[in-house]
Amino acid sequence: MTRTRNPFVRPYLKWAGGKRQLEGEILPKCPKTFNTYYEPFVGAGAIFFALQPERAVINDLNDQLCLTYIAIKDNVNELIEQLKEHKNNNSKEYYYELREKDREPVFDSFTTIQRAARLIYLNKTCYNGLYRVNSMGQFNTPYGRYQNPAIFDEEVLLAIHKYLQSANITIKNMSFEKSVEDAEKGDFVYFDPPYDSPNCTNFTGYQAGGFDHEQQILLKDVMEDLTDRNVKCLMSNAATDFIIDLFKNKTRNEFKIETVRANRMIGSNLDSRGKVDEVLIRNYKL
Repeated sequence: MTRTRNPFVRPYLKWAGGKRQLEGEILPKCPKTFNTYYEPFVGAGAIFFALQPERAVINDLNDQLCLTYIAIKDNVNELIEQLKEHKNNNSKEYYYELREKDREPVFDSFTTIQRAARLIYLNKTCYNGLYRVNSMGQFNTPYGRYQNPAIFDEEVLLAIHKYLQSANITIKNMSFEKSVEDAEKGDFVYFDPPYDSPNCTNFTGYQAGGFDHEQQILLKDVMEDLTDRNVKCLMSNAATDFIIDLFKNKTRNEFKIETVRANRMIGSNLDSRGKVDEVLIRNYKL
């Protein structure tokens, strides 16, 4: 179930693997009607914001990312004021000073607003918009080369706030498999996990720990369980032999697999950018 779409409700972050470039491929593949929408790897939320469902459960394992959604929903005006302060002080020195805060004890006392504004500012001013953390979960992307970065769009943040307030939206911060445990017949789950990367060319450092083949197999198992419960599922992933074989030959259910071309602008190196093959895998007929 969706509402009249507000064009100002759109991603407010840059995010590796973001789906704005693939909306034209993905949206026609989504069910026309559904009850609750689930997105276990919400990231920048391109498909979530494009659909603007009346009822949704969005989730991400990245706790700092989730705080940005919570801040926009609950305290958008305070968040905007904090972002204005970051914008007015923006410099290479200021960036590194703020980036280092998660290595310091003072970070434990940061409020939701302070943490959310920090992530948005760092995201919009870091190199290539690349969200990356080290093994300790600390943000470590260097400062970007921008003359006048657009750190935030007030109209977009206010529109998202209005949408999150008026719709029935639950924001979760947990493992992807737990976030869909309550999904029922008639619901729709869109999975956009960290992509399979056999040669380690795709960036998967959004969260300490990564997303390896065992996690991809677990994701396939979760999709099979949801299929058995008559929950509609759609997944985006890299068009690797591993993923195609996993959903074509190593499954008890029949999944539809389609290859699409995506334009990737954010990645850990040049090999992961440009036109790449991706797959859309679903368990329902259009």
